[in-house]
Amino acid sequence: MGDRPAELAAAVTSAQRQRGVSTGVVVVANGVDPDVVQAQLPNERGVRVVASPSNVGIPAGRNLGARNTTTPLVAFLDDDATYVHDGALGRAHRMFAERPQLGVIALRIVDPSGATLQRWIPRPGRRGAGRSGPVTSFLGGACVIRSAALIETGGFEDQFGYAMEETDLAWRLLDRGWLLHYDGADGVEHPATAPTRHAGAIAQTMRNRVWLAHRSLPLPLGAAYILNWLVITALRRPGESPQLVGAIRSAWKQRIGPRQPMSWRTVWTLSRLGRPPIV
Repeated sequence: MGDRPAELAAAVTSAQRQRGVSTGVVVVANGVDPDVVQAQLPNERGVRVVASPSNVGIPAGRNLGARNTTTPLVAFLDDDATYVHDGALGRAHRMFAERPQLGVIALRIVDPSGATLQRWIPRPGRRGAGRSGPVTSFLGGACVIRSAALIETGGFEDQFGYAMEETDLAWRLLDRGWLLHYDGADGVEHPATAPTRHAGAIAQTMRNRVWLAHRSLPLPLGAAYILNWLVITALRRPGESPQLVGAIRSAWKQRIGPRQPMSWRTVWTLSRLGRPPIV
């Protein structure tokens, strides 16, 4: 959106100078004058700007960027990241070459002090941030996705706008036999932030959970998922219970498709990896 020029320039430079892989960069000007964004970019070859006339949201912005690539792998980086660690993309490139069914690599995120927030680790529990392995989701602002997997699933769902769009895509990928992997080596530097920095984040996340359940879960699991997250979120933020109930009602009336419940084999895969699709 053109409001983080220093971070944008630093991230683009680091992405361009990765070891072990050839990279090009597409910057999505999401509802901002592309000339403003272009002026903020370092004078590097292989960087171009594509523009959306209005702010179409995070998932639609990522899809726009991906459509303007022809590479077999696409790395996504949000503009509040500041640095891609040397070798992170080359390491991902090698892993994709070795594992044809690998669909996504979640890159480890660290803050400027080198710490990784628990919410940045896409798996439950307290296992260390440096431990690599299979996962059931990923953070869209620091990941690498195989283009064939992105095309097969249709990419991120534009209408989610913000929150849960990665889980929606992850479930669809897993249901089609793709694998998701978390790389525990340092990947992307990003300031420590809270999801609530976005206005209306709590209600929108609940809305998107309803859409997620409707799109991907068998009916009994979908009901359990929504109820569980209503209780969990209400306990965490008791003052927002009326807004949460309202978000669920509104989301159900305006639910989006297509509805394609995952197989019970995928339910088992999610459960085996520690994230049954009811929590």
